Amino acid sequence: MMLADFLQRAIMQGIPLLYGSTGEIITEKSGNLNLGIPGIMYVGGIGGVIGAFLYEKSVNGNVHPVPAVLIPLSCALVFSLIMGLIYSFLTVTLRANQNVTGLALTTFGVGFGNFFGGSLVKLTGSDVPSISLTATSNCFRTSLPGAEKLGWFGQIFLSHSFLAYAAIVIALLTSLVLNRTRTGLHLRAVGENPATADAAGINVGKYKYFATCIGSMIAGLGGLYYVMDYANGVWSNDGFGDRGWLAIALVIFAVWRPNLSILGSILFGGLYIVHNYIRGLDVSGQELFKMLPYVVTILFLVAISMRRKREAQPPAHLGLPYFREER
Repeated sequence: MMLADFLQRAIMQGIPLLYGSTGEIITEKSGNLNLGIPGIMYVGGIGGVIGAFLYEKSVNGNVHPVPAVLIPLSCALVFSLIMGLIYSFLTVTLRANQNVTGLALTTFGVGFGNFFGGSLVKLTGSDVPSISLTATSNCFRTSLPGAEKLGWFGQIFLSHSFLAYAAIVIALLTSLVLNRTRTGLHLRAVGENPATADAAGINVGKYKYFATCIGSMIAGLGGLYYVMDYANGVWSNDGFGDRGWLAIALVIFAVWRPNLSILGSILFGGLYIVHNYIRGLDVSGQELFKMLPYVVTILFLVAISMRRKREAQPPAHLGLPYFREER
């Protein structure tokens, strides 16, 4: 069934975007605009590849499911956490320009991933410029039991890996924390007016560090999912495409609400691959269709700007450094 296949692939395409947008929403709620998300997702992917490669090599391909999942997962989280700490140190402690820092982090992350990806390819002695970690990928890609027996319903909703369902759970929990807990209230206060939050006794620097690092770790899982699930454990340099930037666009489309990012990620994923289901398209036509998520975001941004509803606007202090001495 073509529709079921399309929806299944749209969800798979959207999961990395959901991880990236959820992480960026948490970061932006603290007032930090992290344009380094594409680089962080890339580093999270190569971190998982490095962990999986070293593990598979140490056991000669006889992998056990538990370490085969935990080692790449831990490496992806640690690598992306380090990227978040770098961004936080530069923008929160040193008060560097957030836009420049984020773009530099993306450039660094892509270069870092390509360097180590190329190094691993040389270690394998492969004739093609890619690394295949099929054994580890199979451990990540295990779907729910009985999915194949439930027809289109099982194909669409039950045939995904645990990382796909984790992305949805994380987005829902993030929405709950931001809107229903004291921690979420303090975080939103820091993003809206850090001076007032500081005067109320909230540690602005701590919340900015915390949100940025947690957001970076979540975004890094998007890179891990792409490599281990969507790409079947195959890493090739620059194979990640523009998914990191789509994740940032999704933040705007979801009006900074993680729960809306779930539906938005599926929509963006579908728009990104819809050209594969249209017959007769040449290469130029395919590239035009790949622009659809960005076009939709621009139109939506224009619409919410005209309506000027406060709940649809970004945090008031987004992208601005906080100087306590000016409070």
